[in-house]
Amino acid sequence: MKLDTIGAVTLILVFLAWLIFGAIFLLRKRPPKAEETKRVAAAKWGIALQGVGVGFALVGSFHRVSWWPFAPSRFGELALAAAAIFLACTSCFFCLQAVRTLGKQWTYEARVIEGHELITQGPYAVVRNPIYLGMFGLMVATGLAYTTWWALLAAVIIFLTGNRIRIRSEEKLLRETFGLQFDEYASRVPAFFPFHFYGSRSSKSVQ
Repeated sequence: MKLDTIGAVTLILVFLAWLIFGAIFLLRKRPPKAEETKRVAAAKWGIALQGVGVGFALVGSFHRVSWWPFAPSRFGELALAAAAIFLACTSCFFCLQAVRTLGKQWTYEARVIEGHELITQGPYAVVRNPIYLGMFGLMVATGLAYTTWWALLAAVIIFLTGNRIRIRSEEKLLRETFGLQFDEYASRVPAFFPFHFYGSRSSKSVQ
């Protein structure tokens, strides 16, 4: 991949955001183990598809031949770099705030633990699945900085398909656990895209 200074800095910062994203989960303080009360296995299919989508954006064989694939334009390069870096940084920060807000309730699996509470504050007052939205933002930022257009399009389609499966599966669990409390929350906060009811009744606060 041919790079100039702008492209190199953009790629470094975007992939640094991925490293921070991973560190958020690997280095977080482990809470005391709590007893699990319910679990939904079907969400694993959604997890798998989300992973495949992210893979399309990250795999080296799908990268562009050159950082800036259009006619020479310093303004265009700067605009693309700014968009990718801003999206990567804000997505990473959104995930960090979501994990902090969830505390001991964070888990990558669809489950409910003893004493589980419905989290509706912080990032969860903006969308019902902020960690998934952060992952999506990081994936798109990677595509803007690194990936071919067709691989990014495939990544978006695959990720959103898995996302929908995962959200619907986990929503069922939360509705069974919290009933009307969850319905009220779901009626006023969008599931995935801010200000847009992406599967308006499909969400969770497990992740």
